[in-house]
Amino acid sequence: MIFLIHKLKNIFCLSVLFLLMGLTISRAGQQIRVLLIPETETTISSEIPATIKKINGDMGSYFKKGDTLVIFACETQEAEKLKAQAELNEAEKINRVNKQLGEFKSISDLEIAISESRLERARAEVKLWKIQLDKCLIRAPFSGRIISRPAHPYEHVEPGQPLLELLDHINLNLQIYVPSNWLNRLKFGREFTVTIDETGKKYPARITRLGAEIDPVSQTIEIRAKIKGRHPELLAGMSGNAEFN
Repeated sequence: MIFLIHKLKNIFCLSVLFLLMGLTISRAGQQIRVLLIPETETTISSEIPATIKKINGDMGSYFKKGDTLVIFACETQEAEKLKAQAELNEAEKINRVNKQLGEFKSISDLEIAISESRLERARAEVKLWKIQLDKCLIRAPFSGRIISRPAHPYEHVEPGQPLLELLDHINLNLQIYVPSNWLNRLKFGREFTVTIDETGKKYPARITRLGAEIDPVSQTIEIRAKIKGRHPELLAGMSGNAEFN
């Protein structure tokens, strides 16, 4: 009986030992879920009521900053700009002649002031139509890829109507929610390893931003990180595990 009790005590001690070893191992390499998100993601909308003439690209297409993405049919705006330019040319000539006549006192100061006012108004009209024409082309605000294209060529759109959804596929961030009690050891620049499910590969990463508040319900805080180097196989929306040793 004594031998049996002694044997049970040994088994209990070994069980406790293995349990403590397991806790130590899990704490040595704690893993937590991560999500790859783009640094920049936006929806391009129309600023003017117009008919789409051409859309350069479709879902998944790549583009560079400054590339023309959407072209509107703006014949009316072009004609108005030509009209405004002609009126500006006329106003410049009238103002130039009036100034010459003013030197010989052949015209009143009021007439000269009126011609100068008309000149400024004509310049403003030309500038206004140049701004309108600039809106007939939509250029890429950054380099990236097209997520979706809800608009179509030859479709008439109104101001604010979504045309393209874009994202920056190069500068991807890791979005991570960690327990709030990790704050005492997770600092800016802290390095760790992340394994992405879709690729099955491990990547070195480092913390770039710490959240400003703790969620009172989950008691977690959001942190952001970046994977070191360039990896073309990574896409926004991929997920995996971050391991903090």
